[in-house]
Amino acid sequence: MLKVKARSGESVQQMIRRFKKLCEKEGLIRDMKRNTFYEKPSEKNRRRMRKARRVIR
Repeated sequence: MLKVKARSGESVQQMIRRFKKLCEKEGLIRDMKRNTFYEKPSEKNRRRMRKARRVIR
Protein backbone atom coordinates (compact mmCIF):
# COMPACT_ATOMS: atom_id res chain seq x y z
CA MET A 1 0.00 0.00 0.00
CA LEU A 2 1.37 3.37 -1.02
CA LYS A 3 1.15 6.34 1.28
CA VAL A 4 2.08 9.93 0.60
CA LYS A 5 2.53 12.22 3.56
CA ALA A 6 2.26 15.96 3.12
CA ARG A 7 5.50 17.83 3.30
CA SER A 8 5.65 21.30 4.80
CA GLY A 9 4.33 23.87 2.35
CA GLU A 10 3.33 21.26 -0.24
CA SER A 11 0.11 21.72 -2.21
CA VAL A 12 -2.42 19.01 -2.94
CA GLN A 13 -1.47 19.01 -6.62
CA GLN A 14 2.16 18.32 -5.74
CA MET A 15 1.11 15.44 -3.48
CA ILE A 16 -1.02 13.94 -6.25
CA ARG A 17 1.92 14.25 -8.65
CA ARG A 18 4.20 12.43 -6.19
CA PHE A 19 1.56 9.72 -5.68
CA LYS A 20 1.24 9.17 -9.44
CA LYS A 21 5.02 8.86 -9.76
CA LEU A 22 5.11 6.30 -6.95
CA CYS A 23 2.33 4.29 -8.61
CA GLU A 24 4.19 4.33 -11.90
CA LYS A 25 7.46 3.34 -10.24
CA GLU A 26 5.80 0.41 -8.45
CA GLY A 27 4.13 -0.73 -11.66
CA LEU A 28 0.59 -0.52 -10.30
CA ILE A 29 -0.86 1.16 -13.36
CA ARG A 30 0.70 -1.44 -15.67
CA ASP A 31 -0.70 -4.27 -13.55
CA MET A 32 -4.16 -2.72 -13.45
CA LYS A 33 -4.24 -2.36 -17.23
CA ARG A 34 -2.99 -5.92 -17.66
CA ASN A 35 -5.69 -7.32 -15.36
CA THR A 36 -8.61 -5.46 -16.92
CA PHE A 37 -8.90 -8.06 -19.71
CA TYR A 38 -8.60 -11.82 -19.63
CA GLU A 39 -5.26 -13.07 -20.85
CA LYS A 40 -4.93 -16.62 -22.08
CA PRO A 41 -2.34 -18.75 -20.25
CA SER A 42 -0.36 -19.21 -23.47
CA GLU A 43 -0.15 -15.42 -23.88
CA LYS A 44 1.03 -15.07 -20.28
CA ASN A 45 3.78 -17.60 -20.91
CA ARG A 46 4.86 -15.81 -24.09
CA ARG A 47 5.04 -12.49 -22.23
CA ARG A 48 7.05 -14.05 -19.41
CA MET A 49 9.46 -15.69 -21.86
CA ARG A 50 10.01 -12.38 -23.69
CA LYS A 51 10.69 -10.64 -20.40
CA ALA A 52 13.14 -13.37 -19.36
CA ARG A 53 15.01 -13.02 -22.67
CA ARG A 54 15.28 -9.26 -22.17
CA VAL A 55 16.64 -9.74 -18.67
CA ILE A 56 19.24 -12.26 -19.85
CA ARG A 57 20.52 -9.87 -22.53
